[in-house]
Formats: sequence, structure tokens, C-alpha cells
Amino acid sequence: MAWFSKKSPAEREAQDAAKDARGAAAVRLAAWDVALSRGGLPDFVQQRLGDAAARRTPWLATMTASELLIVRSHGARPIATICGTCWFQFGASWTRGHASGWRTALERLIDEARACGANAVVDVKLRTSASEGASMDYSLIGTAIRFDSLPSSPDPVVATTPALEFVRLLEAGVVPVGIAVGAHYEWMTDNSFGGLSGNVFSGNQPLTKLGRFWESIRRQAHAELRRDAARQGTGVLAHTHFGQLIKQEVEKQPDRYLGRHIVVGTVVHAKPGEGVPHDIEMVVDMRDGDSSLIRPDAEPAMAYLNDETEGAI
Repeated sequence: MAWFSKKSPAEREAQDAAKDARGAAAVRLAAWDVALSRGGLPDFVQQRLGDAAARRTPWLATMTASELLIVRSHGARPIATICGTCWFQFGASWTRGHASGWRTALERLIDEARACGANAVVDVKLRTSASEGASMDYSLIGTAIRFDSLPSSPDPVVATTPALEFVRLLEAGVVPVGIAVGAHYEWMTDNSFGGLSGNVFSGNQPLTKLGRFWESIRRQAHAELRRDAARQGTGVLAHTHFGQLIKQEVEKQPDRYLGRHIVVGTVVHAKPGEGVPHDIEMVVDMRDGDSSLIRPDAEPAMAYLNDETEGAI
């Protein structure tokens, strides 16, 4: 004896809708595969961005309410929120994998900026999503804007600075021109940086060999950042950085350490020796009194704690 279940019209309708949705998703993924293989964007993405540029659809922006005032004061009109993403498989080098992943995502962000006729992309945020294995998702999201006084550019400027800071830099004669990436990783074994055998705990003391190793990792990442920035401008506002020092214990073998560091920033260009229209005072800490780095006669301060995973360099 067999039992048969009869679906209600609502259930059949929901099942058909789910099937149609899966089919539409498959079509979109196939269109993305074709577009990416040709170094472009699918037709439906170009249509969406074209509608935003022509003001046929409402604009979206990551800008704050106060930043939207620059639409009136400087003619910087938000067009659309755009993004670039890349799931990147690492090969033999974590360093090249991170740098290549970010640059690939950046190229796709610029493609979307071109499609909507933007002069610049501001307030760019960087996000990563790791998975098991040697791969990671790299995503950039920002607001595409158009300066009405300037023509559309085939090379829109991409900056991690918010819209208001972007305009202030322009007023000071400092022109954001792009994004630079620097990354480096290295293993520390018993035979590198003087070895690990000397780092034996015997009370509070600096681990000089491990410290030299970590300093070397950071310095080489920053050197790569400067090389990447030098190809684009005269300086870099490097304010996003991430570092890890990972200990690996191996049975019957000396411990190993993996150090890796990546730094990303907005490249700027300014004429050498050009002044800025306001005074600059270096801010060094958050003490109630005067800082010893500004006034030599001020009382020395204890260094405050710093988050190594994100913050200013």
C-alpha cells in the first residue's frame, strides 16, 4: 500500500518560486564567470550602475549626513555604493597571495566606478573572510562620487579616506591618487635570527630574538608598501594594518614562529616643498597633560596600549 501526499496550491507555488530563484542565480553566476574572464562586468551590473549615474534610481552612499553637505559646497555628488570582491587561493606565498587578492578586488571596484562615471571612490572599507585551507575572500566597498565640475575619468581615484577628508586633502593641495598594499611573511626557526634556544624564561625580560624577527617582518611589509606607493604618488596615508605572530609546536622539534604583516593605505601626491593652508601639530598620545614628545621638559609618560591588529601606523 502506498501513501501519496497531495501538495496544496500554496506549497506548489512556493516550490516553483524556489526553483525559479535557483535558476536565476545560476544564470547570474554564469554571467559573472563570462564577464570576469573578459575583464569586465555583467550586463545587469552595468545596467544598475548606469541607472544610478543617470539618476533613474535612488543613490546609495556610505557618507554621513554631515558629509553630504559637500554635495552643495563642492559639487561632489554620491552616485552609488560599489564593491569589488575576490576569493583568492594562495599558492606558495602568503605575501603574494594577500597582495594579489587585494589588487584583484581593487581592479573590480574600479570597473564598477568606471561603469557609473565616477571621478572618485571614497570611504573604501576593506573586509576579509577566511575559510579552511589556503584561501580567503577579499572585499572592498565604498561610495562612488562625481565632482560635477570635472569630466568622467577612465581612472577614478580610490581612497580609504572619508568624503570630507578627501575634500580637505584636495583643498590643501594633497591629491589622493590610489591605494597601495604592502605584505610580508616569514618563518622563524632555530637557525634564523640567532635561533630560539636563547629565549628561555627566567623572569621578566625582553625576548630580543623574537623581537628582531617581528620587527623585520613589519619593516619589510612597510618597505613593500613604500615601493607600491612610489609607483603612484609621493606619499601614503597607511592607516590600515594587520599583523600576526603564530607559534607552531612540533613534536620532538624546536618550536617555530610564523610572522605575517599586511598594511594598506591611500596614496597621495603633493608638490615637494608645497605648504598647506593651516598649521599642523603632531598628536602623539592621549594624556591629560603635555606630551614629552612635544615639550622636552614635560614629565615622561607611560606608553598606552595599542591594538596591533588595526589602527594608525
